[in-house]
Amino acid sequence: MTAQILRLLAIAPLVYLASCGLVNRKPNGQTQYLEAFAPTSVPHSALYNQDMESYWDGDGLAGDPNIILDLSDQKAYFYKGGTLAGVSALSTGDEKHRTPPGNYKINLKDQWHKSNLYGDFVDAYGQVMLANIDIKKDKPPAGARFEGSKMHHFMRFTMTGIGMHEGFLPGYAASHGCVRMPARMAAVFFNNVALGTPVTVRP
Repeated sequence: MTAQILRLLAIAPLVYLASCGLVNRKPNGQTQYLEAFAPTSVPHSALYNQDMESYWDGDGLAGDPNIILDLSDQKAYFYKGGTLAGVSALSTGDEKHRTPPGNYKINLKDQWHKSNLYGDFVDAYGQVMLANIDIKKDKPPAGARFEGSKMHHFMRFTMTGIGMHEGFLPGYAASHGCVRMPARMAAVFFNNVALGTPVTVRP
C-alpha cells in the first residue's frame, strides 16, 4: 500500500500540469514541459518574467527602500539599497483617471484606510443599495449612507490622495488613479516603507 501511495504522489504534479495543458507526452514516453514550467534550479525571482507572479526576496536585504511603479508593464519594483527586493503586479489608473508619472515620497501610511470618494451606498444594516458610486456625482437613495471602498495598507505618495493599496487586479489598468496591489504584496510593501520613501512613477 505504501509503495502505491508513493507512486501516486510522484505522478501527481505531472497529472496536474497535464490537466492544465502545461506538459505533453511524446510518442517515446518522455515528458515535454512548456518552457515556463520546465524544472529548473534558477531562483524564483529570476523567473518572474516567465511566470508573471509577484514575489518578495527582501527580508535579508539592508539599505534604504525605493519603489518604482511602471505604468507600461503594470508592475511595482521594490529596491533596498539599490538591490531588487521584490516585484508586484499592479492595476493603476484607467484612461479617465490616470496615475500621474513623476517623482514622489510616501507621505501617509494607513493600514485600514477607506476611500472618501468611491464606494457603496448601504442601508442601516450594511446591505448595499447602490454599488461602485462616486460620492461627487451620485446621490444616495433615501435612508442610505456612504461606505467607502476598503484600501487596506494604504501608502499615499501624492498630495491629491493617490497611493498604493490592496485591491482587485483584473489584469489591466482599471483604478481611479490609485495603485492596486495583491493583498499579500500590499502588506509586504507597507511593512517595508517609511514616511519619506521615494516613489517613482514611470510612464
